[in-house]
Amino acid sequence: MPAVKTVGIFAKPNAPAAIRLVPELLAWLDARGVKARMDEVAAGYAGSQEGLPRPMVPDGCDLAIVLGGDGTLLSAARALEGRAIPLLAVNLGGLGFLTAIPVPDLFPELERALTGVHRLMRRGLLRVLVRRGDAIVDEYQALNDVVIAKSSIARIVDLDVWAGDSFVCEYKADGLIVSTPTGSTAYSLAAGGPIIFPTVAAVCITPICPHTLTNRPLIIPADLTVRVVSHMKDEDSFLTVDGQVGGALEPGDVVECTASKSEVLLVQTPDKTFFDVLRQKLKWGER
Repeated sequence: MPAVKTVGIFAKPNAPAAIRLVPELLAWLDARGVKARMDEVAAGYAGSQEGLPRPMVPDGCDLAIVLGGDGTLLSAARALEGRAIPLLAVNLGGLGFLTAIPVPDLFPELERALTGVHRLMRRGLLRVLVRRGDAIVDEYQALNDVVIAKSSIARIVDLDVWAGDSFVCEYKADGLIVSTPTGSTAYSLAAGGPIIFPTVAAVCITPICPHTLTNRPLIIPADLTVRVVSHMKDEDSFLTVDGQVGGALEPGDVVECTASKSEVLLVQTPDKTFFDVLRQKLKWGER
């Protein structure tokens, strides 16, 4: 990683810990000659008028700092738009599988990052296209998951799913999740899906409360394109990407999920593995 001259700061709204932390962070960076670009939330904590819309924060940055929970990190990752800017994510939220760095470790980890002594984990993304006839009407990048669910109460979705050139099955369910390994510890896990180690080249297809009880989560190679065809009527199904963006689907729409050429780079603490995070967050037994 090159020398860090400019960092971007993304902050979670309504986070009391950030009121103290952001001014302290800015002073720490300034003392080391590092410039900061802040989103509007972080600027508010600093009492500054120099806040930027999140998509503008990464411009010219060598490192991005996320102060919040996994939702803030997902938003920041989307703002990077595929740029290879490492994300140092500090947990100010709750469970936080992605924001695994505790507040006391922020400045030691920053020191390592500024000197190039740090560890990065690469997280794969899904490129998501919505095809309507011959046209592409929407495009997204997903770090966690793609969810197609009903938009009406007490309805089920009717979806055909293909993996590569092979037909998988017709799902009748409350919804369907297509997740990355990173997203395997999010909605997919709550719906009964497996935990996948982050560097495994795989995609998981998890039905939500399927009508056919034998429909189980399915892990497929990441190089297979997943195509989901909606047979719902009049925008009765809704696409959500990373729980934050999306839109209504029309009958016959095809949601196409392929492995993206872009990655998200997460700064990892040197003394904590993925299994350490699982034990801590899921309260698994210690040795």
